Amino acid sequence: MRFGILGPVLVDDGKAAVAVPAARQRVMLAALLVHAGQAVSAEALAEAVWDGSPRAACTLRTHVMRLRRVLGPRAGQRLVTRYPGYLVQAGEDEVDLLRFGRLCRDGGTAVRASSWPRASQLLAEALGLWRGPALADVPSQLLHRDEVPRLDQLRLQAQEWRIDADLHLGKHAELIPELQSLAADHPLRERFYFQLMLALYRCGRPGEALAAYRRARQVLVEELGTEPGTDLRELHEQILNADRALAVPEPDVRVAGVQSLIPRQLPAPVPQFTGRETELAALTRLLDQAAHAAPATVVISAIGGTAGVGKTALAVHWAHQVAKQFGEGQLYVNLRGFDPSGAPAAPEAAIRGFLDALGVPPERIPASPEAQAGLYRSLLAGRRMLIVLDNARDEQQVRPLLPASPASLVLVTSRSQLAGLAAADGARLIILDVLSHGEAVQLLTARLRAPRAAAEPGAVDRIARLCGCLPLAL
Repeated sequence: MRFGILGPVLVDDGKAAVAVPAARQRVMLAALLVHAGQAVSAEALAEAVWDGSPRAACTLRTHVMRLRRVLGPRAGQRLVTRYPGYLVQAGEDEVDLLRFGRLCRDGGTAVRASSWPRASQLLAEALGLWRGPALADVPSQLLHRDEVPRLDQLRLQAQEWRIDADLHLGKHAELIPELQSLAADHPLRERFYFQLMLALYRCGRPGEALAAYRRARQVLVEELGTEPGTDLRELHEQILNADRALAVPEPDVRVAGVQSLIPRQLPAPVPQFTGRETELAALTRLLDQAAHAAPATVVISAIGGTAGVGKTALAVHWAHQVAKQFGEGQLYVNLRGFDPSGAPAAPEAAIRGFLDALGVPPERIPASPEAQAGLYRSLLAGRRMLIVLDNARDEQQVRPLLPASPASLVLVTSRSQLAGLAAADGARLIILDVLSHGEAVQLLTARLRAPRAAAEPGAVDRIARLCGCLPLAL
């Protein structure tokens, strides 16, 4: 099922395109799709359909019935009555506006993380959803007044971000015609002039870059009575001085290295792993929730429990079960939070180890811990990674190792309950207890081998009880 308003109204019921010939029906459908998945009150819907003229509720119901009939049995059933009015039931991938919003959010995250190839890809996909001006065939002054300017601004922002990404990727020559058109169509938007000047300069055309600045300044002075902003003025000075900082960025060796190396750092699974069905199911539910998490959310699970209760065994066993769902890699570190033989691992040392695992050449690793942490987060931006932080001492040791990418999932084990990680970072806590007596006997039987255990069941039972069903003691 597909619905679209980024252009003329579009309906495809999965088998064929559905035409909506009546103007008011297109207005009604567009008003509902602008808020897809949310109920639109009958009053607001009537105001959009009749451009503010009052109408009786029965008249609106008649138009809703006609629209359902036009949409047909498959698409029509998505238009449902829901207090205080009506809504279109549709998922994020079924409405072009919702999908555009998600791609822009993910693209913006990639831009902020300097993940330029991913940003370019996501934002180009977002802009490709536009088939013309928004609500192009929707004759509603109210919708065009209230919705189209907002949608146009979102589109322009996506274009700015995508062009920034492409400039970082060295695509300046192919961007010039597009930027010339954008600067002409949006003469008060300084960012397009900035990008055009930079692209022209990088193509060896500094004179044209300076001419573009003069045009921008003339428009701003005549239309707004203001001089160009700081960014535009500084770029102008840099071009006049042939500043080497304006050269095309060198390919990011770090990113290239990461893309060619996928870390698989999980330790070997524990032999004869036994029990823990409830906890394994809880972790799997968490993974399912992660697929529907908010775009800025990194999903974290913290496994707590006393020494020897099997926290690491559970984490590693489950991580191997789901590793295929994290095709871009799995990272693992033992933080030695309660290691009697030495001090806990510093977060900076763990980050350095992760950078090595991600394929960053030593000469490319920044000197300062803060820059290393920033590089670590940048490299993980947009990547679907599973990160196991084993044997953490406290929240302070864990937080620097949390990625910013919503595609990643972090699994932490600790003797502490890490309540602060739950309160401040949204971690889901799983407290591990000893095995049940039956599970303890099962584990012993597997370790001792079945014939021997079967010959002395009383001894197996007694050992399980003497060990208190604690996995490490068993």
